[in-house]
Amino acid sequence: MDQATALNHMQDAWLEDLFQQQKYAFQQHPNPSLSERKQYLRQLKTQLLKHQNQISEAIQQDFGNRSHDETRLAELLPSVMGINYAIKHVKEWMQPNKRHVGLLFQPAQAYVMYQPLGVVGIVVPWNYPLFLAIGPLCQALAAGNRVMLKMSEFTPIFSALLQKLIAEIFPQDLVHVITGDANVAQQFTALPFDHLLFTGATSIGQHVMQAAAKNLTPVTLELGGKSPAIIGQQADLRESVLRIAFGKSMNSGQTCVAPDYAFVPETELERFIEYYQQAIHQFYPKIEQNADYTHIINNRQYQRLNAYLEDATEKGATVIPLYKNDTTASRCLSHYLVYNVNSSMQLMQDEIFGPILPIMTYKNIEDVIDYIRKRPRPLALYYFGSNIQEQQQILTQTHSGGVCLNETLVHVGQDDLPFGGIGASGMGSYHGYEGFLTFSHAKSVFVRPQLSFMKFIYPPYGTKVQKMIYKWFLR
Repeated sequence: MDQATALNHMQDAWLEDLFQQQKYAFQQHPNPSLSERKQYLRQLKTQLLKHQNQISEAIQQDFGNRSHDETRLAELLPSVMGINYAIKHVKEWMQPNKRHVGLLFQPAQAYVMYQPLGVVGIVVPWNYPLFLAIGPLCQALAAGNRVMLKMSEFTPIFSALLQKLIAEIFPQDLVHVITGDANVAQQFTALPFDHLLFTGATSIGQHVMQAAAKNLTPVTLELGGKSPAIIGQQADLRESVLRIAFGKSMNSGQTCVAPDYAFVPETELERFIEYYQQAIHQFYPKIEQNADYTHIINNRQYQRLNAYLEDATEKGATVIPLYKNDTTASRCLSHYLVYNVNSSMQLMQDEIFGPILPIMTYKNIEDVIDYIRKRPRPLALYYFGSNIQEQQQILTQTHSGGVCLNETLVHVGQDDLPFGGIGASGMGSYHGYEGFLTFSHAKSVFVRPQLSFMKFIYPPYGTKVQKMIYKWFLR
């Protein structure tokens, strides 16, 4: 056995041991009380607030540059708000849900009770390493579970910090953070969790689902896809472009729900380009040595994005850099607009996940709907305009994980809206009440009192009472 294989076996054994510790702890205490769940959530919130500067600094170092304000706005703020919301509502979420009992089965009661699943695995991506760890962790704890989190190897500084912060407030048989490379992630997803939540690329999600299937582990997959932004004929163009530019520039487009491409009325292409350039330069007068401008996470992603631009140029697209110079050494990539695009171009096939916005023009909204419907269903869709009929066409004739009308991104931060994909963009959802349900087992309970009329349907069959039951209920 070579050294690498031996290390893999050791890692396997360690992960399995940790899983068994959590499994055993859950078996000993399978239903944490309301006060315990609230206490876990308060501890988590306190730890985040206490160490928010360290968290922002660690993420900034992992990216090479990311504004501390961007981390607070896009990660810390929704994380804390989500915890507050769970603390406020977990009592009502835990209550049994009374259900109807048909006349034939009276007297009786029926209700649904919500039980913790057990040990939950959460695979966290690199783009929002705090929010995409804390969001599902919060809801898994609210539902009464034990949790193992696998952090991304592409954010090693923050991952190590979160591991330390979690270990300070929770025993490892309640919550534990795991770091390591793709091999560790593979071993992690092969564990027989009671539920597995994965956030990341669709291609990796397929492997995760295959690994989970071997254990019949239910999965929630939060993937991505090409989320369109549509400028309606009656939209306020300047304001709409400003909002699209914000959605695309947050985290330099490294967001699963970032606008991936834009549909613009063909008469408005020039003004769209003009307004978009103005908006980006309003946000970032310069990109080099600008503390507000997020860099690309690593060289691999930086090279991938540049390859998209080269491919599009070679195939006839018009590429407009919004700044004159990129800094390869620091992975500071300019924003780009690209038009005259076609489906043969790589950036029109893959999720871009960077500061590049392709533009497509259209004459009729029906053509836009037809284009979207013929492609994999996106995680998000954004429509801009005041035409109620067009809004309803978009809402009812397209499928996507979520929709914003006259906005981008912010639906993800709403505590009482489920977040999830559909088709190629994922399955299942979480956040708020839906998160509690995702990490709970809804157990059906039927309660019969001492009195029961069920004896009237017992064999032997063909009695007058049975015939009367058929007469009254089989209609």
